[in-house]
Amino acid sequence: MDFLDGSGPLEGLRVVDMTTSYAGPTASMYLADLGAQVIKVERPVHGDDARSWGPPFAGGTSAWFASANRNKRSVALDLRAPGGRDVLLRLLDAADVFLQNLNPSKLTRLGLDGPSLLRRNPGLIYCAMSGYGLDGPDSHLPGYDLVAQARSGLMSVTGEKGGAPQRVSTALSDIATGMAAAIAISAAAVRQARSGTGEIIDVSLLDTDLALMAPRIAAFHAGEPEPAPSGGTDSVLAVYQPFETADRTIVVAVGNNPMWQRLCRALGLDDLAEEDALTDNAGRREHRERISARIAETLRGRPASQWLRVLAGADVPATLVQSLSEVVDDDQVTARDSIMPVPDSNRALVSVRSPFRLASSPAPRNERFPRLGEHTAQVLRELGYSPQAMAHLAVTGAAGFATDGPGRAVEEEGSLSA
Repeated sequence: MDFLDGSGPLEGLRVVDMTTSYAGPTASMYLADLGAQVIKVERPVHGDDARSWGPPFAGGTSAWFASANRNKRSVALDLRAPGGRDVLLRLLDAADVFLQNLNPSKLTRLGLDGPSLLRRNPGLIYCAMSGYGLDGPDSHLPGYDLVAQARSGLMSVTGEKGGAPQRVSTALSDIATGMAAAIAISAAAVRQARSGTGEIIDVSLLDTDLALMAPRIAAFHAGEPEPAPSGGTDSVLAVYQPFETADRTIVVAVGNNPMWQRLCRALGLDDLAEEDALTDNAGRREHRERISARIAETLRGRPASQWLRVLAGADVPATLVQSLSEVVDDDQVTARDSIMPVPDSNRALVSVRSPFRLASSPAPRNERFPRLGEHTAQVLRELGYSPQAMAHLAVTGAAGFATDGPGRAVEEEGSLSA
């Protein structure tokens, strides 16, 4: 195979994604970015919950939904109808991966639990995504990003010093959980390719946020006092925090002793560089308030642009705290094409490129999000359904088809009367 064929390392992996909201769709989007064939199974009429998340909407599409659903096909099925459940089972019999985030009791009732599906398809990689995991006393509870951030302790260390706990203001738990699921699925796919063995993967928002809190939990367990919001100051490293300059907020990250020396020399604080009590991080942490006050006083005297040039010249990590209007125009962000326009949206919608680059796929896969049920007829035809059988599924409501008008199902190669 040509190393630069652009196909993606997961080409040929067949993924059925029945998740909604953001964590599961993020996981399947990353698999699709890597070349997998993803079929997104949604409820007729309403579809994925995230389709209604907004404003903002652009051309009737939720910006949140568009950001997590590129490179997929959409099939609309009503699993309460026998015909819809049968279609899903036929999809899963030929699938390599199945992602779901439904209530465990509902899955068992529908015969869609992991053990049942692996008896039908022993090579299936079954990924259950939930708020709290498949076992434990709270496994039945629903979970969302905010709840996971609160329960994991993540909120307890986030916010202004002395202030109330704050949520990290993005879908952190969802996105990180999607990444965790994609990692586990990719690993299971390696073994599946070698031996044909399936897997049941259990991924939860709480477990992901606990992983994000790993260094704080480890430090607390080792005797560190109960942490609290610190306004962006790191619990271990000093100096590692935001500072105000004459005009803008910047952050300065001192990660080792030589870097501390370079920072002091660059700021003209030679006395701090020469102070024995500050030669290692333990000493600097003990005297954090004093040295932070000296650095803050110095930095307030000149604008951010001047200090960033000085600190870059001293090889000290520092940057502006940027607003999103600046982020989207950042030279490094634009040079790496990290923000991708959604096709056919006239640039009104964008998604963010996956946080990995593969030399074999220099051009990222970037197909438009699917309309609800856009590919129902196409996928049913691939499964061997006749036009008459498809029409019956449409009439009974077991399957939904994308429409361009009342009662008219549209597909790439023609139309099917519903």
